Amino acid sequence: MADDQAWQLVAELPAPAGFLHISARRYRMPDNSVMDWDILHGGRTVSVLALDHEGNVVLAEQFRPGPQRLLLELPGGNVEEGEDVLAACLRELYEETGYTAQRAEIVGSTWLASYASHRRYAVLAFDCVRSGRPERQEGEFCRTVLMPYDRFLDHVRSGELTDTDIAFMCVDALQTRALVPHPQGR
Repeated sequence: MADDQAWQLVAELPAPAGFLHISARRYRMPDNSVMDWDILHGGRTVSVLALDHEGNVVLAEQFRPGPQRLLLELPGGNVEEGEDVLAACLRELYEETGYTAQRAEIVGSTWLASYASHRRYAVLAFDCVRSGRPERQEGEFCRTVLMPYDRFLDHVRSGELTDTDIAFMCVDALQTRALVPHPQGR
């Protein structure tokens, strides 16, 4: 994919662009001292480990401005205000990859970080099939990649996935439920 060639850094600005919302919270500590803490604000997000009929993981390859390179990631994104987490999962899966799932379930959730208000949900999706063309949002330039489950496990361990904790939650749920996918004929 040549999208990493199309993303050219043209400037580094001294203030946020507005995509991330950061504030400072002042706390009185147990020893009566006062400290300020930066807080990254956000709502709920979802990431989905989507499996097709052959045990492949459906991934979205896209350029990420933090590491400044293409990454193979779990499809996902923001849960809109009032939107159900599973509905958001299925919407994001389709928007980014063009795939739909026959079944999906939430298998866990976590905080983004100790300094963030984002609640992140881990979802497993099963029997995914390509149903149409992705409907990517502004700023999304991604390519759908199918990866065999065994290779996906190596990918998770590689540190080249931004939602590693979510991936591990999903892998654990698959293993706990003895649902680990195997290629056909195995």
